[in-house]
Amino acid sequence: MIGPLNSARPSAIGAAAALTPEQAELRKAAEGFEAIMVRKMLESARAAKFTEETPLTGGAMKQYETMRDEHFADIAAKSGAFGFARSIEASLAQYLPAKGDS
Repeated sequence: MIGPLNSARPSAIGAAAALTPEQAELRKAAEGFEAIMVRKMLESARAAKFTEETPLTGGAMKQYETMRDEHFADIAAKSGAFGFARSIEASLAQYLPAKGDS
C-alpha cells in the first residue's frame, strides 16, 4: 500500500544519519534515477491522446502538467513510494566499501 507522499518513513529518518558519504551519495543517485523513471512513466501515460486540442489543453496546460509530473516524481522518489530507489540502492550497495574501510 502506498502511504501519503509527505510522510517520512521512520526507518529512513534514523538510517539517514548513519549513512557513510558514499552510501548517502548512492541513495541520492538511486532516488534521482527513480524520479527519472516515474517521469518517463507519466510522460508515456500522457502520450495517449483522448481529446482534441483546445485552448484548455494547449501549451500552458502541457507545461503545467510537466511541472506537476516532475514535482510528483521527485516526491515519490524521496518518499520511496514505488520502491525503485531502495531496490537499486540495495543492489549497488554491495559494491561500496564497508563502514570503517578506507
